Amino acid sequence: MIKASIIGATGYAGIELVRLLSAHPKVDLVHLVSQSFVDQPVSAVYPNFKGILDKICSQLDIDQISEESDIIFTSLPHSTSDRIISALYEKGNRIIDLSADFRYRSAEIYEKWYGTRHARPDLLEASVYGLPELYREEIKQTRLIGNPGCYPTSALLPLAPLMAANAIRPDTIIIDSKSGSSGAGRSPSPGLHFCEVDENIKAYKVACHRHTSEIEQELGIIAKHDVTVSFTPHLLPVKRGILSTIYAALAKNLKFSDIYDIYTNFYCNEPFIVLHEEGSMPELKHVNGSNMCHIGFAVDNRTSRIIIVSAIDNLIKGASGQAIQSMNILFGIDETTGLLYPGWYL
Repeated sequence: MIKASIIGATGYAGIELVRLLSAHPKVDLVHLVSQSFVDQPVSAVYPNFKGILDKICSQLDIDQISEESDIIFTSLPHSTSDRIISALYEKGNRIIDLSADFRYRSAEIYEKWYGTRHARPDLLEASVYGLPELYREEIKQTRLIGNPGCYPTSALLPLAPLMAANAIRPDTIIIDSKSGSSGAGRSPSPGLHFCEVDENIKAYKVACHRHTSEIEQELGIIAKHDVTVSFTPHLLPVKRGILSTIYAALAKNLKFSDIYDIYTNFYCNEPFIVLHEEGSMPELKHVNGSNMCHIGFAVDNRTSRIIIVSAIDNLIKGASGQAIQSMNILFGIDETTGLLYPGWYL
């Protein structure tokens, strides 16, 4: 059994890790760290665990967690994880971080977009971007994984095959993403009150959302040159899920069947990628509660553009499920273990 601990276990992404790992056939949950709920059973914080998991939340004890864990998940705010991870990494632990702290190749870009100094920029060279569909072989060899952001996951998975095939013009990419309110985390915020969110849709952090830099980094690696995109996030009056609509100019004359072949060749062995047939587009109902990413597209011959629609559950494929997918790879077990199930349609 893999002995797993979670630091930041009672946030939304953290508790999804708890839920999924508690049912994982190869995992034994060792420590659930939550500074806000020390000495309380997780079932008292989230009553859906009553009768299933009553494990007590504990304080952070780096020495004990390091010694007793095979894998440590950190689900903390940015600029908090990096200091804890530094200590764990020096002790030889394997770590999957759900913050932004180890997603970047460049400390300067991280510091520019996040407005804080990086505590261990040297570890950025050791960390691997945890998007299994792009970095599976690198994940197998690392001890530190920077789990991708939810918005970048929803954009990179549909864009990567087209970028790799030079099928689109990188300077024309526009990403319009809409997320459920759980993407903002559990901390109280006036903008997330029920009366603010219900029956409302709003754009936020227009032209300045931090995930823009993460998307540009990964697309630039594929393109082998700097890439600049327009990215606008929106808040939906739903709990979870991300629907991204992506626009780009085609670099050559391509039919639907040509692009479908690009996708199927790129993702032919990917268990969590679902490609929609012509005339079908993804919806949140197709993916919520699952680790799947659904991708659909249409070719607009009139404007010589492609319009791509992707859907993921922001808390699973966009966070905890993807982290577990990387854990499975890291430990050499079937990648789908504990994750291959349909979402909740109702």
